[in-house]
Amino acid sequence: MRVLITGAGGFIGSHLVDSQFERGHHVRAVDLHLDLLKHQAGHPCLERIRGDITEKDLVRRLVEGIDVVYHLASAHLDVRLSDEQYHRVNVDATLLLLEASKQAKVKRFVHCSSVGVIGDVEHPPADETTECHPVNIYERTKLEGERTALDFAHRTGLPVVVTRPAWVYGPRCQRTEKMFRTISKGRFPIFGDGKNMRHPVYISDAIRGLELCAKTPDIDREVFIIAGEFPVESRGLVSLIREQLNVRSPQIYLPVILGQAAGLVLEHTFKLIGRQTPFSRRSMDFFLKRNAYSIAKAQSRLNYQPKVDLRTGIQKTIEHMNATRPG
Repeated sequence: MRVLITGAGGFIGSHLVDSQFERGHHVRAVDLHLDLLKHQAGHPCLERIRGDITEKDLVRRLVEGIDVVYHLASAHLDVRLSDEQYHRVNVDATLLLLEASKQAKVKRFVHCSSVGVIGDVEHPPADETTECHPVNIYERTKLEGERTALDFAHRTGLPVVVTRPAWVYGPRCQRTEKMFRTISKGRFPIFGDGKNMRHPVYISDAIRGLELCAKTPDIDREVFIIAGEFPVESRGLVSLIREQLNVRSPQIYLPVILGQAAGLVLEHTFKLIGRQTPFSRRSMDFFLKRNAYSIAKAQSRLNYQPKVDLRTGIQKTIEHMNATRPG
């Protein structure tokens, strides 16, 4: 089978490439940056394309001869991007890819959205029927992108499935590793009381969910939440990471208003120098938003079941960080 993976140079995309090779598939991988695929550079079934999916001519070439499209590419955490740029990548480029996929007779289009489209989960756990209230530009454009995909599927018959992964973590995730390093140094404060819920899903489970959305029959035009077995309080998550890293210094708790002010200042400062900020107001979502989801639909319709518990996933991530540490 021949698959196209957009966003293949990202954390989730690069792991999906690895998994597809294990299944004997040919992969056409496209992204602006492909550094995370260096370990697969010589693979005979890999076709690497450095490119921008907002370019119509490129998108047409990308889907030629493709059986399954995994659409992972998106504008995500870059606070330097304008709202228009978020819309162009997360919505307009999605429509371009859908149109080209229909023309190329793609057999299944897996659109990777995010549980972020739901917004703050006031009455947990949220499921696929929960009303969406996205807050920031990323969440709003991701919701518009998945609605664009589903509407296109209804109008044209293109087999589209939407997946909403929760907080994906694991080896090769720069954000996860940055968080772990900060915690290891005793420099990771908790803003607020840390009682809000986070819902982690280990990378191999997230990949399994995506692949089930690609091969399970009779699920066209449906949405599936892919998450770990249980949510956890943010303070509990940090505590477990600290335990696995053997951090003994006291945990620091700071007022929420201090984190929001720091995020605002850093956003403006780093925008002026044209660099990505290490901390922003969106970073505060980790401590403020309630994220807890039901995976009952994925379990019943996809036969999806998380296999890596949180403690094991954290251990695997730390082992990878230690094994790849410079020097």
